[in-house]
Amino acid sequence: MNAPPPPAAAPARWSWRALYWAPHRLAFALACVLLILSSLWWLNVQLVRSAWLPEALVWPLVWYPSLVHGAVMTYGFVPLFFLGFLYTAGPRWLGIEGPTARQIAPGLWLQGLGWCLWLLGAQLGGTVALVGGALAWLGLCAGLWHLLAMLRQSRVADQVHARLIAGAWGLGLLCLAGMLLALAWDQPSLARAWLTSGLWGFVVVVYVTVAHRMIPFFTSSALPMISIWRPLWVLLFLLLAIALRLLMVWVEWLEWELRLWAALGSFWLLVSGMVLLGLAFVWGLVQSLRIRLLAMLHIGFLWLGLAFLIDSIGHFWMLLSGDAPWTLGAMHAITMGFMGSLLLAMVTRVSCGHSGRLLVADRLVWSLFWLLQLATVLRVVSDLVDLRYLLGLTLAAALLWTLALLPWALRMLRWYGLPRIDGRPG
Repeated sequence: MNAPPPPAAAPARWSWRALYWAPHRLAFALACVLLILSSLWWLNVQLVRSAWLPEALVWPLVWYPSLVHGAVMTYGFVPLFFLGFLYTAGPRWLGIEGPTARQIAPGLWLQGLGWCLWLLGAQLGGTVALVGGALAWLGLCAGLWHLLAMLRQSRVADQVHARLIAGAWGLGLLCLAGMLLALAWDQPSLARAWLTSGLWGFVVVVYVTVAHRMIPFFTSSALPMISIWRPLWVLLFLLLAIALRLLMVWVEWLEWELRLWAALGSFWLLVSGMVLLGLAFVWGLVQSLRIRLLAMLHIGFLWLGLAFLIDSIGHFWMLLSGDAPWTLGAMHAITMGFMGSLLLAMVTRVSCGHSGRLLVADRLVWSLFWLLQLATVLRVVSDLVDLRYLLGLTLAAALLWTLALLPWALRMLRWYGLPRIDGRPG
């Protein structure tokens, strides 16, 4: 007689304790929560502005909604995703043992709590928001402390990428402090300049530095016919282009009438955009389209080149017409197209690898990625074309962004609270 089959194993249950099994779990989980909250909050703002919600359901906004949105999208979930990646890949780069999840937890929780208060402060007032921003700043300081500790332990010769990231992190802390102080003094224009500086000098620099190191590596691993090509001068060129764009933020804030400077800056943005587009093809954009997860990285990087071109054309148009430059269009090409696409690809890759799953973008992730691309196009178009019948594009973009990232973030949250499917620790 055949023996009865063994009883099926009970499905694993989601557990808070699992978030402390590896550093990336807690960092990514808190980032996903903030991504969900900030996306839903901004969608609500757009619904309120469009008068699509009944007055009984509207919670009035009392404190700088655009600045609240910009800050949480720049400094909220993005640095938490950075830390989850850096605590995973950083020790390999530097040849050391990284910190444990419990060692980094206080700084991560400060960021999570701080940005939740920040969003709440948009409704309750500036004091609540500023307290939240200060807590988040302290959490970011803890993140830099751990990054510097990792650098101090390392004895490897190549520390360029890690040191650039640490330097950008320090600049980001300076810019966030400047933004909070400007808001405390009720100087929203100055706060916006500090926020934009943090975007370029901190977030974009970290993204570009990681992309320079990892995109050629991932491409060569999946497509052996493409060799790893990432000379240091390419990274230095990109950082120079970013530094120039950062300088332009303050020239524009000071309202200096420097037409020659504006023309030179616009020309350099144009050159930078063309170099970035060329680099995307050198790194294997066309060949990568056969592999979904790899294609997501390359298409995301393509958005950075497009953003520089949009910025350049917008500043040239300003010189010719006297209109305002298309800074918002370029900014959303970077934040939604470049940063959003790379975030979706990199976090999916790390999460699949460290949960015992195949390194693939399944049908759900691939579909959500293209929904994100559509959201980005609509948002960029809504910034470039100021026509009455296109005013609903901002709401449509916010809705599509939420529809693209909400299911993905919920799936990731579920994974982080479960054991690896291959039974291995971590």
